[in-house]
Amino acid sequence: MKKFLIIDGSSMLSTSYYGNLPKSVLFAKTDEEKEKHFSEILHTSKGEYTNALFTMLRTLFSLYKKVKPGYVAVAFDVSRDTFRRTQLGADSYKANRKEAPAPLKEQFIAMENLLQKIGCQVLMDKDYEADDFAASLVKKFESPNLNTYVLTKDHDYFQLVSDYTRLWRVTDKEKVKDLQQRYGLYAGKEGYTTLPSGIFEYTSDLVYAEEGVFPKHIVTLLSITGDPGDGIPGCKGVSSAAGPLINEYGSLDAIYAAIEDCEGNKKKEKALSDFWKSHLGIGRSPLNALKENKETVYQSYQLAKMKDDIPIKQSLEDFALHIDKTALKEILTHYEMNSLIAEIE
Repeated sequence: MKKFLIIDGSSMLSTSYYGNLPKSVLFAKTDEEKEKHFSEILHTSKGEYTNALFTMLRTLFSLYKKVKPGYVAVAFDVSRDTFRRTQLGADSYKANRKEAPAPLKEQFIAMENLLQKIGCQVLMDKDYEADDFAASLVKKFESPNLNTYVLTKDHDYFQLVSDYTRLWRVTDKEKVKDLQQRYGLYAGKEGYTTLPSGIFEYTSDLVYAEEGVFPKHIVTLLSITGDPGDGIPGCKGVSSAAGPLINEYGSLDAIYAAIEDCEGNKKKEKALSDFWKSHLGIGRSPLNALKENKETVYQSYQLAKMKDDIPIKQSLEDFALHIDKTALKEILTHYEMNSLIAEIE
């Protein structure tokens, strides 16, 4: 069966950049100190930065060798001012993230151009994030006749995992080994995919084992627990109760319906809290916190949910992988990546 690989290009390039930095830059305490050592970052003889490009390309080559996808799409972020800020009014969304350093910005443009020149479909738009394109691609193309995989470092992509779509999550090598041992996964086991080191494959069952809820409930989980890294507030003090509540009620609406059925009556609310404690194992009742933060919780849901209805004009065949090897070799030569040239030859 053919494979469709959807890559979060922004996540992959950023991970590649920070994973291949000289220590002088990586451990510098201030931006000014980092800038003093930019010249030590891998670059060409003409001064073009290449540490992220090289690392990402090497990973892509390794993926191609091991899994040979028939179709590939790469999605990138363009701006932080997406619809989540302009339409939902969430100014705090990803507001705590620093602006990308100049060497990484330069390589974003270079990688986007590189992929397009060699024949890869690249998706990006100022109104949407890479994950919105990934969700829309999955929604349009996943089927029993196509194995769909999404490659990223970000855990919010758990919401896309299904019977037909798996998540290839980038993490550190030791965590991959730990997960493989914990779940009895090994090369040669039926249904197990051998991937480059540092990438772990999540199925629906593995998402449940790790997160406590199935993929279809990940957005609801994030709406309650929040995600500080993305500026999603959630509901403070309710994190440990989120999973049991979701598994019991199935949705935010159902959780709040149970609360509202109490009609503000203290005896009924105590009975509900007692039920949560005895049947769901929730020690400290989250009822008051959920009541007080209802609006925030529902906004968090909107922020956490990937937009899956972006119009995708391309057909599946438009994403068929046909690499222009001549163009690829020219680009690798330009960036002086001799080891990769030897690899493709």
